[in-house]
Amino acid sequence: MTRILIIDDEAPVLAALRRALRQRFGAALQVETQTDPHEALARVRDEAFDIVMSDLRMPQIDGLSLLTLVSSLRPDTVRLLLTASADFETAQRAINDAGLFRYLTKPWLDTELAAHMEAAIAEAARRRPAVQDPHEQERLRLEALEPGLTHVEWGPQGEVLMPPLNPG
Repeated sequence: MTRILIIDDEAPVLAALRRALRQRFGAALQVETQTDPHEALARVRDEAFDIVMSDLRMPQIDGLSLLTLVSSLRPDTVRLLLTASADFETAQRAINDAGLFRYLTKPWLDTELAAHMEAAIAEAARRRPAVQDPHEQERLRLEALEPGLTHVEWGPQGEVLMPPLNPG
């Protein structure tokens, strides 16, 4: 399941986004919404979200500043900006300062929203660290300390074969 946090100071916009995403993705996408960007930041501090989408123009803090803070708290989170006023300078700042993945405009078409969200979900999956069992993590740690330590060559009777002492 992919978790997304959407921040917009307009509750009807949040309801429309939630509805559109629920229709397209169902239970595969867990959607949380916030109208208050400061509460949203507290949620990001407390919980890991795969994707964070924010409106650009909000009274307390603009979405670009919010996504820049999200980037510093959770660098692997995929960040999207939603705005009614698309301009090149804002898009450039969003990409450079907040590491923005996508820039969406209001009003959106549900098909475009779904396509952007599918791309964001795929990117989130790519960024998600692979889960390893504790034994594999320890093997990798030891191998990093002493390369070759965990690579053993076995002989036909189960004996450990040593590498030649004088390679050459």
